[in-house]
Amino acid sequence: MDGEYAIKKAYESILKHDFEQAIRWFELAIALKPECASYHYKLSITYARSNKLQKAIHHAGRASALDPQDEHYVLHLQHLQAKGLLVEAEKLFEESDERLWLAVSLVQQAVELDPLSLEAFLLLAIAYARLDEMHLAIRALKELLKLDPAHAIGIRLLSEYELTWKQKMQRTSTSGVQKERKLKHESGEN
Repeated sequence: MDGEYAIKKAYESILKHDFEQAIRWFELAIALKPECASYHYKLSITYARSNKLQKAIHHAGRASALDPQDEHYVLHLQHLQAKGLLVEAEKLFEESDERLWLAVSLVQQAVELDPLSLEAFLLLAIAYARLDEMHLAIRALKELLKLDPAHAIGIRLLSEYELTWKQKMQRTSTSGVQKERKLKHESGEN
């Protein structure tokens, strides 16, 4: 048996929706030919589809290391690494507001790795809104909507955040005028 036979059997398993069996066949192919970047890449895709992100990242990294000239392998690895960062950030979102800036940092790294990630821009916007950084939340949503102009959640949040931002600016402006009047009054100016 050679690696190509194992790959063929892996694809047959995928067609039968037996992803665990496909993983075993891909692993066998790699055992037979460990330096084959495409085998690692294919296994990485199957692991990712099976929600085994760390294993997917490992094999994507192997594929990329074995053939760094193949742009598909590099982009796939970056996409998976970005997903990993988003998973970590989501955990921080759930923990407490004190950890939100760390979550924002992770999401920003995810955006750098995968600038087409709708989920990253959405999470970034939500995090900024929770931090009351509405202008940054709006900017993230606008980037999201450049990628997907029909993104329903993005459209709704943009409308909400712009209204919140406008109200905040009006309050700031009103309180500034009131402070100025108070200072003039206290200094004896009319």
